[in-house]
This record gives sequence, structure tokens and C-alpha cells, in this order.
Amino acid sequence: MAAENNVIRNVIPIRERNVKENLVPSLAISLADAKERIDLLQQFVKEMMIEGIDYGIIDGFQKPTLLKPGAEKLCDIYGFSKHVNIVNRIENWEKGIFAYEVKVTLVSKETGYMEAEGIGACNNKEKAFVDQDPFSIINTLLKMAKKRALIDAILSATRSSGLFTQDIEDLPKHSPKVKGGDEPATDRQLQMLFRTVSKLGIHPDTAKEMMKMMYQVDHSTKLTKHQASSFIQDLLLLKTNS
Repeated sequence: MAAENNVIRNVIPIRERNVKENLVPSLAISLADAKERIDLLQQFVKEMMIEGIDYGIIDGFQKPTLLKPGAEKLCDIYGFSKHVNIVNRIENWEKGIFAYEVKVTLVSKETGYMEAEGIGACNNKEKAFVDQDPFSIINTLLKMAKKRALIDAILSATRSSGLFTQDIEDLPKHSPKVKGGDEPATDRQLQMLFRTVSKLGIHPDTAKEMMKMMYQVDHSTKLTKHQASSFIQDLLLLKTNS
């Protein structure tokens, strides 16, 4: 009998059918707070971030693409510390194959809690690097992977994917919004390229030599849409990591 009582005491009672339970999850913050956060983010982007430096407007895409300097600004304004780890690397010196996968973890400086993680990868078989000497661009490949991971983490942590895209080069090439990546660069892209070169203090002859080395063209008007977009981001990447 005692054993039966113990069994009964250990049974978890079933709730009565007439007990009403709210099965819909409640919001973690109020709608007013959510709207305020979005408004503050939009205001910061409008007043503190610079087109061509922090983000780029690329022809054929509705939203601007977030660039590394802009991601760094958002990281600072939100009070995140960055933790970078190379989670996978391939360095085949005999075959000249190099690939890196990086994880960036963002941690709140105020609470110490992890806010988001981002993954970025880069290898020398990508279209932008396949024609280059693989042994001379190892550092660039690693920096590109870090940049992609950072932007991925920032978009998640700041909930800013509604304002920005991930890097244009990472978007599907078959997207109907892209008006022919192999078509000649648009006037808008060329103007943005000129502004970027000027703002970063890069000598025009240096930019021209880089263009010859990377795309085998001697004038910016010979770049394709895809090449112009990649070149602008590469200039920003090299400058910010120099």
C-alpha cells in the first residue's frame, strides 16, 4: 500500500480541460520599443553612414550592400566586441589551393552575452581570384573571409537585414534583380568607383594598375557590372585592412 501511495504521489497531474492556456508566445519587447529601435537604427544609418564608404548602392539591387567600414561602425555603436576564429582552412601549397572559413562572434560589452555569430568563407577558385597568383593573395582571401563573417554577424545582431544586403558578390547570380553581371558597368557604378578612389586617397594610376592586374582591362569603362561591384569592395577591403 505504501508503494502504491509513493507511485501516486509521483504522478504528474493532468491539467483540467477547462483550464485556458495561452499557447501563443508573447513578445519579448513592446511594439513601441521595437519601433524605437528600428527608428534609431535608420537615423544612425542616415546621419552617420556614408555611401561609397560604409555601404554601396549597386545597380540592379533594391537595397544597398553593407561594407566592412559600415559593419565596424554598427559594431561600435551597438557596443559589441568581436571574437574571430578560423574554423577551417585549406592550404595546399603543391596544388595552389587555398580556402578559409571564419566565424565571428559578437559579444555585448555591457552584458557579456553573445549576441550573434556569423560565418564567412573565401577561396582562390572564386571568379574574382581564379586568374590571380594564388600564392600572392593568401592574406586577401583570409581578410575577405573575415569581412564576410563580420557582416553576416552584424546583420543578424542589429536586425539590419531589412536595410542592407549581404555582400553583392555572395548573392545568387541568377537573381532576376541582377541586370546582367557581364554587361558593361553602368554610369552610376563608374561614378561610385571614381568617388571611392578619391575618398580613399588612392592615386588614379594605382587604381588603374590594380584594374589591369585583376581584370586585364586598361580603362574602367571596360569593366563589367560584376567586376565594377567587386573592384569597389576590394578597394575598400584593402584600404581598411592596410
